[in-house]
Amino acid sequence: MKTNYHTHTTWCDGGASAREMAEAAVAKGFDALGFSSHAMLPGDMLDWPLTAEKLPRYAAEIRSLAREYAGRLRIFLGVEADYLEGEASPDRAVYAAATPDYVIGSIHFLRTPGGAVANVDKSPESFVADVNAHFGGDFRAFAAAYFAAERDMVAKFDFDIVGHPDLLRKFNGRLHWLDEFAGWYLGELEATADAIAASGKLVEVNTGGISRGWMDDAYPSPAFRSLLRNRGVKFVLSADAHSAAALDCAFDRFADAEKWVALPL
Repeated sequence: MKTNYHTHTTWCDGGASAREMAEAAVAKGFDALGFSSHAMLPGDMLDWPLTAEKLPRYAAEIRSLAREYAGRLRIFLGVEADYLEGEASPDRAVYAAATPDYVIGSIHFLRTPGGAVANVDKSPESFVADVNAHFGGDFRAFAAAYFAAERDMVAKFDFDIVGHPDLLRKFNGRLHWLDEFAGWYLGELEATADAIAASGKLVEVNTGGISRGWMDDAYPSPAFRSLLRNRGVKFVLSADAHSAAALDCAFDRFADAEKWVALPL
């Protein structure tokens, strides 16, 4: 089966409408497409993700498309829900009114030791500025805080899929701040793999960094995937598509990499 469960549209920061993405999925021979607009409930730190007001309208459109495309394309309703301590929770209960088929839990922002917010993936420049401003330029301290938040997220909240669990690698090809084989870093991966396995959640293999030109690899890294696989964690293949062209980015490279799980979960 050809499937993608991580799809963004003009409901958040995507470049195409939900209908346009569905049409592209049919043209590309997909069997199933899951929509997963960004959401940061219950907080409202940003104005472009789904808000409590937009969530029911988003859900209604996706459910309508699912009925319309029945027999041609299975369409699922999901959200990519952010975890930010004190601001947003990726918990099914928070989104229960929309009755999503699945929830992706992701970290794009990080609560710093001083209580500020650091942006994990906005740009290389903002990433370096936030590490300098909030972690004293200590990238290792930033990485430790990132993975601690991820372990906190998977342990505390009820969701289905862990989104891009090593997103902090996004700018490493340009900044070269991280030795991915350093002992301390592998220790963070092992501890995080333990936490994910204990939670019973799925992990996505996400090709979004490739389609946006930041890296030539998926999240999580091969070493991280190996640690997860050895602990019995199962995977879904995701494009993290923000455009129709990206719906199956690098799927030819990764399609046979794992025994993929398909919805319904």
